[in-house]
Amino acid sequence: MSNLENKAMHSEAAAMDVAQSFDEFMRAFEAFKEANDERLAQIERRVSTDVVTEEKLARINAALDEHKAIVDELALKARRPHLGERKTSGAGLQHKAAFENYMRSGETANLRQLEVKALSAGSPPDGGYLVPDETEAAVMQSLKEVSPIRAIAGIRQVSTTTYKKPFSISGPGTGWVGETAARPETTSPTLAELTFPTMELYAMPAATSTLLDDSAVNIDEWLAEEVRIAFAEQEGAAFVNGDGINKPNGFLNYTKVANASWSWGNIGYVATGAAGAFAASNPSDTLIDLIYSVKAGYRANAHFVMNRATQAEIRKFKDVDGNYLWQPAHQPGAQPTLMNVPIVEAEDMPDIAADSYSIAYGDFQRGYLIVDRLGIRILRDPYSSKPYVLFYTTKRVGGGVQDFDAIKLLKFGVS
Repeated sequence: MSNLENKAMHSEAAAMDVAQSFDEFMRAFEAFKEANDERLAQIERRVSTDVVTEEKLARINAALDEHKAIVDELALKARRPHLGERKTSGAGLQHKAAFENYMRSGETANLRQLEVKALSAGSPPDGGYLVPDETEAAVMQSLKEVSPIRAIAGIRQVSTTTYKKPFSISGPGTGWVGETAARPETTSPTLAELTFPTMELYAMPAATSTLLDDSAVNIDEWLAEEVRIAFAEQEGAAFVNGDGINKPNGFLNYTKVANASWSWGNIGYVATGAAGAFAASNPSDTLIDLIYSVKAGYRANAHFVMNRATQAEIRKFKDVDGNYLWQPAHQPGAQPTLMNVPIVEAEDMPDIAADSYSIAYGDFQRGYLIVDRLGIRILRDPYSSKPYVLFYTTKRVGGGVQDFDAIKLLKFGVS
């Protein structure tokens, strides 16, 4: 059987797995709606909710999240390209071969020659060597698919350690004039300079000598697979809660003010009116207030960001016509929606608690900027953890809010 036939059979099997898992997910959602309808009917009859019904609803809700995670993972694997499918130039092939030789045996001569040819300033003694371009592209693509905030934020690639961006807080003055009337001088725009330093993020996958000696193992794919999850988890936490010290500045780390008192440099919030909970009556009204706290220009590309536990809570909400506000994705790998707005599941968002900021909403592409410095470096270490070979893998990344009017938060507090 040819490689092409093998790939076709593998793709068909993967598609069947995704479809089957998605069907199970949709059946779980229908079971959830039935259980929640039963719970709401008990409340309307002015009787306390049956304990058995609550437990059943909780079990189905948990199963729904598990099915969704399985569907998302299968869909991600099905569309992930293999490194061998990418077209590589002659110089790229040389780099790839030299890099593989370094990974397997520690040979550095060819990599050093390539860096000299590329007029590289050279690596510091402990800096390692750059991975091939296609390996870096595969890692970055995987990060975008796995890291929830990276998937919706603005991204810039730079070759320096710091990215500086001027931003207009207030535009130039404008007005109406007659055809022959004098044109008064307009006021100058107010500009602010935002600085985004890149910080070093590292992972250290380990390999056995058997794996490195096995020519059937694609070293590039192994490396990309090993570091993508480690990088994605660290990035995801920093983009949400990072304190800006040796890591990006998370959007929850900025000063938060009530949206009625919002000013540039702060993140505005809307309060639910109840400590650690939605309001007892018409809880979804707060979500509507959150949506309309963001200007119309940002709402077209807006997302909700919350963790799984918060999503499980809002999954129970209905509108006045009895329709569920939370709706599952229309196809595998797509995002569920809340009031027709896509939901991004970020487990680093806080759980609902007194005065927690557990839901964010807005246009993150305009509101939050991720800065990637070009180049991922590898340092091979066969000594520190014998008999394993460690691969100290580093990339530089920064991040922070670039438009403070584009993101708003929901505070689970009285005010």
